[in-house]
Amino acid sequence: MKTTTAAEEQPKATAKTKERRILGQYLHGTAQSVGRQREHNEDALFALTSVLREGNSEFPFGLYIVADGMGGHQHGEIASGAAIRALSSHIVERLLVAILSDGSGTLDTSLQELMEEGIEAAQDAVVNTAPGGGTTLTAALVIGDQVTIGHVGDSRAYFADGAGEMEPITKDHSLVKRLLELGQISEKEASVHPQRNVLYRAVGQQEPYRPDIETLTFPSPGSMLICSDGLWGVVGKSNLQKTLRKGGSPEDICTRMVDLANQAGGPDNITVILIRNFD
Repeated sequence: MKTTTAAEEQPKATAKTKERRILGQYLHGTAQSVGRQREHNEDALFALTSVLREGNSEFPFGLYIVADGMGGHQHGEIASGAAIRALSSHIVERLLVAILSDGSGTLDTSLQELMEEGIEAAQDAVVNTAPGGGTTLTAALVIGDQVTIGHVGDSRAYFADGAGEMEPITKDHSLVKRLLELGQISEKEASVHPQRNVLYRAVGQQEPYRPDIETLTFPSPGSMLICSDGLWGVVGKSNLQKTLRKGGSPEDICTRMVDLANQAGGPDNITVILIRNFD
């Protein structure tokens, strides 16, 4: 949530977790918590891992999305949910038609164009269902060993190698990040800056909301982490890496990360998806 006012009552903070293993090479886990200082969860997530196997051929694919809503009167919750539904339905419908055809069907657009179209659908959905609201949107479409990333806002995606060394693969669209890039403030100043939650790009805003879109190779072996700022803004990169290196299932790792954020005060909603490549 992109507000800084804490709720007077602190609800019990518990992590909801989910893990899914398909026959392919990928395994994902998720965890989410309202945090310790919020009454409502304005984060949303979507995670799908699947595979098409015929004879000796295998076609793993997946779609993973995190959205962090903003706006009063529950507009943030509505915005993040609308964006997730619009983006996931657009990509899944278009992609499955091509994948599940008998070979006669092909995707009539590139994966980057498909991602851009999906985010445009999310933009329209937020404008129509949550006027005055907005949301971050960070999505990863995995096809084989290729990952197409679509990103708006300050939720983050990271790659981690087999040793658990993490590197961000998205750029925050925030005022504070821009000030950092310009050398006008330090990392320490950024962490306590009064405008650290102000975004200059978000889904649901008027132009420019344009997404960053790129295609990368999934690390093998390795992992991809997608999370809201309720995690990365509270738990430092070194502690996230330590949690990865301790091992366990993706679900267990996600749960431990959420627990760390809540132990640090849980000032915001917390959402995390971890996808591991065992190839």
